Amino acid sequence: MHTKKKHSAQQKKAVIQVQAWWRGTLVRRSLLHTALCACIIQRWWQQTHLKLLEVKRRKVLIDYSNKERAVVKLQSLVRMWRIHWRYCQVLSAIYIIQYHWQYHNFQSCSLLRGHCVVTTTHLQFHIEIIDN
Repeated sequence: MHTKKKHSAQQKKAVIQVQAWWRGTLVRRSLLHTALCACIIQRWWQQTHLKLLEVKRRKVLIDYSNKERAVVKLQSLVRMWRIHWRYCQVLSAIYIIQYHWQYHNFQSCSLLRGHCVVTTTHLQFHIEIIDN
């Protein structure tokens, strides 16, 4: 009977070891599954976060280029207005000179010649009076 108890104790110990090994295997499998799920979630979040950042970056870039385009357009309009204003000033001066030249009978003694140069930054007008 003594050997039966000894044999039974060994079996009990072996059963406990098998159960412990199985529980350890289940715990490791569960931890591995949890780690794998966490890794999948992290990669998904990284991809989603990168997409969100790309959308934000693109929106900022589009907003910046729209503002730049508006600034360039406004600068162009102001430059065009300034050149037009200067042109109108020179044209007015030409009309005044022509009026005085024609109606004060200066054309009999000399000739009036002029030319105009328009550049991107300013407008130049040259008048020459040539004596006959």
